[in-house]
Amino acid sequence: MRRSLSLILFCSVMSAGLPCPAQASRETLTLDRCIAVALGRNPLLQSSEQAYRASLARVHQARAIQQPTLDFDSDLQPGPLDFRGSGESYLGLSQELDFPGKRSLRGKIAARESGEYLMDTELLKIDLVYQVKQAFFGLLLAQEIVKYAGQDLELAKDFLQKAEIKYAAGDVARVEVLRARVEAAKTDNSVKAAANGVRLAKARLNFLLARKKYEPLEISGEFKRQGPALDLEELQKKALAARPEIKRIGYSMDKESYRKTLGHLSYLPDFSLGLSRHRLAGEPRTWDFTLSLRVPLYFWQPLKGEIAEAEASLKGLTKEREHIMNAIALEVEESFALAQTAGRQIDLFEKEILAQAEEAYSMFLFSFQEGEIGGIELIEARRTLIEARKSHAEALNNFNMALATLEKSIGQDLEESTHD
Repeated sequence: MRRSLSLILFCSVMSAGLPCPAQASRETLTLDRCIAVALGRNPLLQSSEQAYRASLARVHQARAIQQPTLDFDSDLQPGPLDFRGSGESYLGLSQELDFPGKRSLRGKIAARESGEYLMDTELLKIDLVYQVKQAFFGLLLAQEIVKYAGQDLELAKDFLQKAEIKYAAGDVARVEVLRARVEAAKTDNSVKAAANGVRLAKARLNFLLARKKYEPLEISGEFKRQGPALDLEELQKKALAARPEIKRIGYSMDKESYRKTLGHLSYLPDFSLGLSRHRLAGEPRTWDFTLSLRVPLYFWQPLKGEIAEAEASLKGLTKEREHIMNAIALEVEESFALAQTAGRQIDLFEKEILAQAEEAYSMFLFSFQEGEIGGIELIEARRTLIEARKSHAEALNNFNMALATLEKSIGQDLEESTHD
């Protein structure tokens, strides 16, 4: 009782602000809301974002200056570890330094690697948004199929009722009643199958939203029947400018170019500076300064190693970039063609097929009631009508998925693309 009162009080207090847990579970989600939830909760995306943050930390590591070295040297000791009796000692500080430009180049290389991780994350976001749209539209389609299956069941029951009335009046044979009962049983099974399709569609969408598989889920939305005005060449240009794969290749090419430059700088010596205080027994204390240089004696090693690797990688990346650009252009063209075809199918259904199927069923129903045709003809007309409705819903789904595929292929929302 106390827990129930506490929950009621909590919900009443929060009614002006956030919903209570029971209310939150019944939230009706739009497509935009589903996308926002998926982007905020998806574990794989969160893992990719953490990998990007780790790469940013490596940029600071690459630019870091080496820690200085404290040197102490005690000579001429009368006994082991007899530092006080030492006749000579050195105490100093030394610092390893890169040749100017090397540390900056290592930072740029790490920054380009971080850019690669960022583009991987962006690519994952695009794919996740596409999957959410696919699941959302799939659920809309499943709900439409349930609706039409219910209509089919109502028509089948109506046919059964009319067949029984005509049989009782002696207008039709008993076989017409049996046929009507079989059709009613079939449509009832279709309703159950369609309901199971909705359940599975909700489970898929819940998975993408990082929710429990069978957590209650309600969505709000409808299929688009037309998209924005599109131009193929403009879409291809936008895709080549926006797709993360192209940007990632750019980061990789910059990285290899910097690595090649760093390989050439390896011929220039790093150095070490040291300053120490020198004590010699019986002599005044003095100071020592040291400068150490690495001698690039084995000059062929960078040429065959770092430089050769960077040059080969650059050539490979250039070819890969060319391939990806061609693939993206083809992908956009195919998605564009699919969207146009799907749009024409919707027009065909809404202007011709659906109206003709509705008219045909009405005519066959009237003929059946007048005793001019048998039940088989009416059943076929009803099936044609329901299949036309289902096909129309599938055409709407195909059109919306074609638009989603086109958005994925250009790497941005079509509405944003048309406003750029």
